[in-house]
Amino acid sequence: MKRNLAPLGPKADQDTVRRSNLSLVLRAVRDEGEATRAGVAARVGLTRAAVSSLVEQLLGLGFLTEYGKTFSGQAGRPGTALGVARTGPAGLGVEVNIDYVSVCVVDLAGTDRVRLTEHLDNRGAPPAQVLARAAGIAARALESAHEQGLSPVGATLALPGLVSGGTVRQAPNLGWNRVPAEELFAASLIGRRPGHGALPVSSENEANLAALAELWFGSPGTVRSFLHVTGEIGVGGALVVDGELLRGAHGFAGEIGHVVVDAAGPECRCGSRGCLEQYAGQAALLRAAGIEESGAGAGVAELERRARAGDGRAVAAVTEAGRMLGRVLSGAVNLLDPDAVVLGGIYRGLMPWLSPPVAEELSARVVSGLWSPENGRLRAASVAGDAARGAAARVTAEVLADPVAYAGDRTTG
Repeated sequence: MKRNLAPLGPKADQDTVRRSNLSLVLRAVRDEGEATRAGVAARVGLTRAAVSSLVEQLLGLGFLTEYGKTFSGQAGRPGTALGVARTGPAGLGVEVNIDYVSVCVVDLAGTDRVRLTEHLDNRGAPPAQVLARAAGIAARALESAHEQGLSPVGATLALPGLVSGGTVRQAPNLGWNRVPAEELFAASLIGRRPGHGALPVSSENEANLAALAELWFGSPGTVRSFLHVTGEIGVGGALVVDGELLRGAHGFAGEIGHVVVDAAGPECRCGSRGCLEQYAGQAALLRAAGIEESGAGAGVAELERRARAGDGRAVAAVTEAGRMLGRVLSGAVNLLDPDAVVLGGIYRGLMPWLSPPVAEELSARVVSGLWSPENGRLRAASVAGDAARGAAARVTAEVLADPVAYAGDRTTG
């Protein structure tokens, strides 16, 4: 007898099928950037007549716009160019990290339309105070979005640590334990925007959202199965498999920064000893290079400057961090077999000095033999692959998945 099978859903009715096809057409136009009805029909496998009907509905609802003729170079009449509307539903992303808060608004095309970042030392501050600051920045971003004709329909918080059910279960570098982040942020946002309705708020681990941003907005050729590692004050990780996040049984997969490198090593804020971030996190890197930590990313910028100048201590610090990072990554690659490892956050700018020792460890320790330094499987994250953008895009992904559900939603944001 077969067991552990997923329950079957209800039979799809005509309305359900049409809503699914509306999503299919809208996403096809979004992916192409510019498309004709005939081009969409060829891509999604529907008849031209069906696509034309769906396009007309999406135009009427304000999700698509048409803006001229396009010529294919083939015989026949030119088609009308379709694009995703630049106004209407949008997503708000709010990244709360250890030393900064970054907020962005993206439209349905995935364009970053508003970006506000403030460098704040959030360590040791009461969670309600940190989230209230973030809500204040978000409120300003929403005002700017409305001036551009955008109406964010939801917000996603990108948070460091273990996030589940709207609560930060543990964020060692912030000193947070069982913080109801969604509730606190939503209440603060309402208080800063009198006269506006409540904005639905969700939350996710920041490394997961950075990985999704890399998947959705990364440079052409980005693979769909990869391990994404973000270097900040902490070290976060996320695994994408066939275009989907691998969350684990409880949603806590990816905590690579707390893999133990040396059980007798320095004490970590998580309570363990010798965790990777004690060797490859921002504080460890700056300390090893003899650079004082400072706000606004000045310490990391100084580290990069010294490394470019050939400063021996700076280069040695990054090289040693790369060795430790490579050892942990080799274990993860042996276990999970991703197509690529993508390094983001502060690691992106340090790749000229970081990648050689990482690649050397991967080449020596990965048993498949597929990870030679020359094969390009180790790569830097895209500039677009940040957690705030991934958070905002997670909201718009829900709109794209069921545009009808958001058809009348122009004022709540």
